[in-house]
Amino acid sequence: MSKEIENEENLATETQGSAEPSKEEINAEIEAELLDEMDSAQEQPPASEELLEQVAKANDQVLRVQAEMQNVRRRAERDVENAHKFALDKFAADLLPVVDNLERALAAIDSSDEGQKAVAEGLELTLKSFIEVLARFKIQAIDPAGQPFDAELHQAVSMVPNPDLEPNTVMDVFQKGYTLNGRLVRPAMVVVSQG
Repeated sequence: MSKEIENEENLATETQGSAEPSKEEINAEIEAELLDEMDSAQEQPPASEELLEQVAKANDQVLRVQAEMQNVRRRAERDVENAHKFALDKFAADLLPVVDNLERALAAIDSSDEGQKAVAEGLELTLKSFIEVLARFKIQAIDPAGQPFDAELHQAVSMVPNPDLEPNTVMDVFQKGYTLNGRLVRPAMVVVSQG
């Protein structure tokens, strides 16, 4: 039996020796782990620097989004303002021939004829009220007689030599022009002096 006990003790010491690492092995493992941690620490910045970079990027993105939203808001406000200002653009352009016809009718009436005076007065009152309504909605007439020619507001129908006037001066207006809130609805059709 003593041999059996000896064998068991030998087996126990052998298994213990193989199961428990030696101090040298433990120190080597710890040293390897520390070296690995040092290498990884050198490769990656500390967490606080990384977080600061992420916060800076997030702040930059927030500022960019806020600026974009402000631009969109301004653009929308400008579009709404222009829509209100120039909503009558086509409507005004369609009404202007009526004003022209009233002015032509007044010019065609013989003022010396007593029978046409009542008609002339009626046409004058109608034209006056029509022009007042246009002015109320910011539709202004362009009557450039005697002014220098402006290609943005006038359309030259012809050029006539005239030594009495400076070159490119409006001599005669065939048809008045009109603007709506400063924007041209219809250019004035004019005759321009030639030098």
